Amino acid sequence: MWQKTANVNMEDGNILTLSEEIGARLREQRTANGLTQDQVAEKLGVSKRTQGNYESGASDAPAAYLSVVGRELGFDVPYILNGVRSTLGSDALDPTEDSIIKKYRSIPEDDQKTIRRLLDAMAVMEARGLN
Repeated sequence: MWQKTANVNMEDGNILTLSEEIGARLREQRTANGLTQDQVAEKLGVSKRTQGNYESGASDAPAAYLSVVGRELGFDVPYILNGVRSTLGSDALDPTEDSIIKKYRSIPEDDQKTIRRLLDAMAVMEARGLN
């Protein structure tokens, strides 16, 4: 049986419920976009208290709200819901870029770090006109 309060993650040593985990990612998306709770609440037609409840996990955000969050504010709704970042968003990647990102995400963290170092070095060389 589905339990809304299933333990799914830990933050600062505390076990989070699914609602709290979703709320934390919603808050992360809001702050990453430089928005306050008041601004999001106003844009989406909810009270600041309701927005705060969604972000704390005290209340579950309804599908209609999440749809508007994605469409109007560009939030990554799949990420908010399941913690997996979407590679296609408002600045959609072409299929080749999307494929590269999916492959990158499938390899071990050490290999990802190596790729990031390589890309950083290539960007520095390009900036210096060495390519």
